[in-house]
Amino acid sequence: MPQPKTSPIKPETEVEELRPDPLDIHNEKFDPEDEYRPEPAPEPMPPVWVDGSLRIGIHASVNGGYQQALESARKLGCNAVQIFSASPRMWAGGPARIPEADAASFRARREELQLGPLVVHANYLINLAATQPMLRTRSIQAFQDELVRAIALGADFLVVHPGARGEARMEAAISTIVDSVKQAVRRVQLGNLRILIENTAGMGSAVGSRLEEISAIVRGLSSIGAGACLDTAHLFAAGYNIATESGLEAAISQIEQTIGLEKVYVWHVNDSKIALGGKVDRHQHIGHGKIKAAAFARILRHPKLGASPATGLPGRAFLLETPIDEPGDDRRNVATLWELSGEDGPPVEKGFSMLTSALKKKLTAHRKEVAKVARDVAKKNLKKKKKG
Repeated sequence: MPQPKTSPIKPETEVEELRPDPLDIHNEKFDPEDEYRPEPAPEPMPPVWVDGSLRIGIHASVNGGYQQALESARKLGCNAVQIFSASPRMWAGGPARIPEADAASFRARREELQLGPLVVHANYLINLAATQPMLRTRSIQAFQDELVRAIALGADFLVVHPGARGEARMEAAISTIVDSVKQAVRRVQLGNLRILIENTAGMGSAVGSRLEEISAIVRGLSSIGAGACLDTAHLFAAGYNIATESGLEAAISQIEQTIGLEKVYVWHVNDSKIALGGKVDRHQHIGHGKIKAAAFARILRHPKLGASPATGLPGRAFLLETPIDEPGDDRRNVATLWELSGEDGPPVEKGFSMLTSALKKKLTAHRKEVAKVARDVAKKNLKKKKKG
């Protein structure tokens, strides 16, 4: 019978070596080095203004638009700026939201000018310590609106006054403030925005005239990274004698022991019309009040308050909230701060002021009209009392 055909057996030297299929994972041993590891997200770069340079700015008017404040700061020789995002003395003082086109244009122009930090100051009517349910609810909503607008503008800090406690105990008031802020922050992505609690002069039942009170609020808000803004005029009126060298050192020591200097991101730099411990908030031009120019030179040049990475806080800002009684007061106060600091500031547009002669006349007329209305109301109330 015929034998079935068989394939010839190759010599041993010709037998092809069996190699595992590279796609056959069952033939591969697991190597931990082969595991996919996503690249970690790069650490966010610090803003350009956190470069170790001294940051001096002013509260600039947004009359004429948000960008106008940036241009004013530039012309006055500032490299930082503070603004209101809406009217500070009216509940319905502006839009709850800023159109994205306007906000984007503002952010782009600010980046061009390299102004920073950008600080937004919250409405003065907000009372986060309020015990009256309606006022507290309104304050929380207004503060949330402030947060939304500040985020839209790309602000770095939002400064707010703690509020007045009325008849409430201080401990209860601080707890209310912390809770009010936390309620306002709900459903808001803060991003790079940091909330700063500002100290007060101590008038009436205002919370925050003592550093311990500001510290307690900041600690209560540690989960959202809150910090502090300290006002020189408020400190002085509250009894901290920063006008003398020893008094400044004592105040700095107390700040370190309570709030922590690393949590004081902004200083409001104002001279005071009120004497030490007067507990009244009245700002004066730099060097013309009770604190005096020499004290501001010590503050601006103090190693712990400066921007040196070794001893200070890079990016900390010194912002003027001084009055503008005459055209050029704003420019002169900015120039005085740079002079006292011992450093050269940015170029200044000669003769520029946020208060023009025409605007001064308009404001003077408005103040006279307001005073007249107040007098008329007082007379009417007096007549009613006499008839009653």
